Amino acid sequence: MGLSENDVAKQIQQMISFIQQEAAEKVEEIEAKAEEEFNIEKSRLVSQQRVKIIEYYDKKEKQIELQRKIQHSNLANASRLAILKARDDYVQTLKEEGRKQLSILTQDRSKYKTILANLIAQGLFLLMEKDVTIRCRRNDRDLVQELIPDAINKYKQELKQKDLKITIDEKNFLPDDSAGGVELYAMGGKIKVSNTIEARLSMIFNQILPEIREKLFGVNQNRKYHD
Repeated sequence: MGLSENDVAKQIQQMISFIQQEAAEKVEEIEAKAEEEFNIEKSRLVSQQRVKIIEYYDKKEKQIELQRKIQHSNLANASRLAILKARDDYVQTLKEEGRKQLSILTQDRSKYKTILANLIAQGLFLLMEKDVTIRCRRNDRDLVQELIPDAINKYKQELKQKDLKITIDEKNFLPDDSAGGVELYAMGGKIKVSNTIEARLSMIFNQILPEIREKLFGVNQNRKYHD
């Protein structure tokens, strides 16, 4: 017995319903998978951005810390340099005070004459030349001229030499406000011995400068070697 039209229609409807059900389930499966993949990708992107943000702020924090250290170092160096400058200024003030005291001493002509004679003699022994030019202050010119013969005799006696010519530089004098002393030249000015009061003071001052600093400011902890 064949199927009636109603039976055929029912079977067709059942097939359509089955296909629709299958399609709906497939759509749900695709949507579920798509949502899962979306959530996975979203989680990956969020995690990736979180890492980038953490790295960014870590880098910023390190930069800020580095800048802080640099600023601290600069401030420390500036403070150290300011202290060193203040100390150096004070030491130079002491040196200038010493120069002024020596200038006062040279106003005693008797004492200054002895000092000047020794400075001339010492300069001659350092040069050991036969033709020497002496430069002095203008107001010391006559005193130097007076001391030259004794200086020549002393030089000849010590070194057993006969020839020695000393000339005063009449064109160039030491500054009037200098403390005194002499400069000696030989070989046309190529050789020079500075035996001014300032030069002698600087030499002695530099020799005892470490002791002066230690007495004024204490032991330098950064100094590796001590005399």
